[in-house]
Amino acid sequence: MPNNKKLITEKDIQSLILKGIRRLEISGNEIFTPAAKDKINEAKIKLDKVLPFTQKFSSLNLSTPTFNSKKLAIGCDHTGFALKNLLIPILSKEGYEIIDVGTNDETSCDYPDFALKVAEEVSQGKVSFGILIDATGIPSSITANKLPGIRAATCYNEFSARSSREHNNANILVIGAKAIGEETTKSIMQVWLNSSFLGERHQKRLDKITEIEKKYSKN
Repeated sequence: MPNNKKLITEKDIQSLILKGIRRLEISGNEIFTPAAKDKINEAKIKLDKVLPFTQKFSSLNLSTPTFNSKKLAIGCDHTGFALKNLLIPILSKEGYEIIDVGTNDETSCDYPDFALKVAEEVSQGKVSFGILIDATGIPSSITANKLPGIRAATCYNEFSARSSREHNNANILVIGAKAIGEETTKSIMQVWLNSSFLGERHQKRLDKITEIEKKYSKN
């Protein structure tokens, strides 16, 4: 990182909030973490100078190919509907072919229905990967992982997103809409889509998972 750049973290923003500060002067040489951006939006902190990082991202650097194709399935329950609608235009602009399995509004619904639909698309090879969104990211992951060949990973930060792809060859990204903010979600998605499976020793471990799956699957 260049010496003239200052990293602003969520902890820095929280410190301002505790001091009752709701206005932040910026020079343009700051780098804000995704969590810091979310905290700024949440606390409605006013920045004296509007910079690109304070604006809603209309595009992310998602051009690096890490899957066989850019065809994906996305689904959510009612708690993830708004976030799904935020992510779809970003993905579409980057050239991804999207199958949206629902839900289509914020009426209360059951997450297994949509987790199953996305998992089926991936398991049957109709798409290269999937994205699921519910409140915490946990129940949809549990559901999707019931299907053979599915490796759904709930990710709460960039490290877990990268690791799930590089080490576990995850093929479904699961996000908790009530667990993380919009900017963090977009950063996680960027890292996940741009990370590739490393193979080698990690493949041996995945092979063991596959053997377990075969052993306990019904004929």
